[in-house]
Amino acid sequence: MTTLHRALHRTLRLSPLPSLIASLTLFTVQATPVQAASAPAAERPASRPAREDLLGCLLMPSAEAEVGTPVTGVLGKVLVERGDRVKKGQAVAQLTDEVERASLAAASQRYENRAEVAAAKSAYEFAQKKAERARELYEKQFISPQALDQAESEAKVAAMKYAQAQEMRITAKQDVEVARAQLGLRTISSPINGVVVDRYLSAGERVEQKPILKIVQIDPLRVEVVAPANRFNSIRPGQLVKVLPELAGLKESPAAVVLVDPVIDAASNTFRVRLEMPNPGNVPSGLRCKVAFN
Repeated sequence: MTTLHRALHRTLRLSPLPSLIASLTLFTVQATPVQAASAPAAERPASRPAREDLLGCLLMPSAEAEVGTPVTGVLGKVLVERGDRVKKGQAVAQLTDEVERASLAAASQRYENRAEVAAAKSAYEFAQKKAERARELYEKQFISPQALDQAESEAKVAAMKYAQAQEMRITAKQDVEVARAQLGLRTISSPINGVVVDRYLSAGERVEQKPILKIVQIDPLRVEVVAPANRFNSIRPGQLVKVLPELAGLKESPAAVVLVDPVIDAASNTFRVRLEMPNPGNVPSGLRCKVAFN
């Protein structure tokens, strides 16, 4: 029995009629707020929508390159410093190349020397005309068959020498291309558009297997997400999402799902998702972030 019921029972048993009416009125007035407070849950205002589900993520470079060289040599100079932005194909370092430049100059000189080919051509043309005259004279029986054979043999030898001179010129051209390629290997270029984040060597050091620079590409950024298994069927490649870097002053950016791992990790009951986020504003990589899948 509640406090209100006990009080009412005591009043009915002890009070006269006028007092009883006054007491009932008092109890009715006092009971009204209690009944309002215990209204059914269905009559209460609807609760606010649940907050959008966010998953943690990490911003990473879309490409990384430790730039080295396939040849051994001495580093002549490094053309960029840490923090510099570079374009694909831009020269970033230079090996000493005096020997390679001299080899290219010599090969070019041999290729440009046309005198040997011209001389062989003249000798060939002269031998051809001599053989033709010998053939005419032989037909008129002014020379012996041996003289005709000699003239024709000389023409054949001259033709072979002319062909050899032409082949040597082709070889000289190939030597020029080889020398130019060897010289090109002494210049180290960036394989990607990006930012220099590390410099390992300085001018004067010997370069063998160790890289010279490290360059990363930050436009676009790669966004790595570890999602719970219950989200597997709701995430698809090509899906557009929002990424919010966890750094003051940075706004959310759009990104697209490019890869959803087809395997769920049994130990953690999660799977990995990769996003690609355009980064024209140069958001730094390495930041933690939150991603909202629409």
